[in-house]
Amino acid sequence: MPSLKALRTRINSVKSTQKITSAMKMVAASKLRRAQQQAEAARPYAERMDRMLRALAASVADSPTAPPLLVGTGQDKVQLLIAVTADRGLAGAFNSNIGRATRNLARRLESEGKTVKILAVGRKGRDYLRRELASRIADDISYAGKRRIEFADAQDVGARVTAMLADGEIDVATIIYNRFQSVISQVVTEQQIIPAPPPPEGQTEDTGGAIYEFEPDEETILARLLPQAIAIQVYRALLESAAGEHGARMTSMDNATRNAGDMIKRLSQNYNRARQANITKELIEIISGAEAL
Repeated sequence: MPSLKALRTRINSVKSTQKITSAMKMVAASKLRRAQQQAEAARPYAERMDRMLRALAASVADSPTAPPLLVGTGQDKVQLLIAVTADRGLAGAFNSNIGRATRNLARRLESEGKTVKILAVGRKGRDYLRRELASRIADDISYAGKRRIEFADAQDVGARVTAMLADGEIDVATIIYNRFQSVISQVVTEQQIIPAPPPPEGQTEDTGGAIYEFEPDEETILARLLPQAIAIQVYRALLESAAGEHGARMTSMDNATRNAGDMIKRLSQNYNRARQANITKELIEIISGAEAL
């Protein structure tokens, strides 16, 4: 059995850890509310934009002048996977879930004879994917040190993806992120952003009988609209991931604080038993010595 000094040192160490995890839980809880509000506020606009892109893609699918951002290159040989994770850990399985989903999708695509490239957004995803898919990582982005995600960050990611498409480096782009559902639940989501996927079977866009007129012209409008639409979808994924990260960290730190409390309780019991055993031993020695006299 460990000595009393060793048990005291261990108890003090666990108490210090408990204070740290409790503080991290409160910090995550304070950040979660704002991040959740931003994610929920971005959903309606991003969903409507996604529906519009799907409708546009379906309407111009057979047009030879349709922009590649909308309908792709006509091939699917080179697939870009955009893995969105956090820059910090201590969030349970939040980052590893994205890493596994990206790895499994990459392996499935490669088994179909396709080439896979990865854009890792977040240090944890980059570190995870480097262990098995290092040769597939085309680029990585980190937001370490930033207080919050801004739309300019999403525009930067969108610009990199657009440039890769324009240079003929990719045919299809899919973003993989944790969609915030609740504090204890984040759903791994795969969303194809290039080309825009067709509307779900049986679903059509209701335009209310409206007739659209383009000014100055359709090509000019799409040239400006489509990069913004890509950035909006990336921005939504970044916001969802940020909210999910804070929720996952809050839950993880709460569990760690509870576990530390349980450990302190067990160590305190062992300490009291060891102390009582030492007292009993000393009493026995005193009584034995008195009887010997």
